[in-house]
Amino acid sequence: QVQLVESGGGLVQAGGSLRLSCAASGGTFSGYAMGWFRQAPGKEREFVAAITWTDGSPYYADFLKGRFTISRDKAKNTMYLQMNRLKPDDTAVYYCAATMRLFNLWIPGAYGYWGQGTQVTVSS
Repeated sequence: QVQLVESGGGLVQAGGSLRLSCAASGGTFSGYAMGWFRQAPGKEREFVAAITWTDGSPYYADFLKGRFTISRDKAKNTMYLQMNRLKPDDTAVYYCAATMRLFNLWIPGAYGYWGQGTQVTVSS
């Protein structure tokens, strides 16, 4: 059974940086894609970024404008989200997810496995 555990969230001032980690276990992830989503209070879960596990191809939400970088370490079975120039609007619970599909990666329903989430709070 695939398990995903996020870490690295916290409180940061606007303009600061955080790096989220997602440790994956319970399978071999060749052929998977993994993604980051976020959900703010009262809002729907939204796509942030995704990466294909085998070749590391990244995909980003348009609103990021280059502030975030997704990566993965295959040897550690861990995915990362480096978040720079954080804004108060980035405040949300951030979730990692995994899927064997390699299309529609911006849609939450495409993912079959989810972590429990990690809170990111950006103060102004």
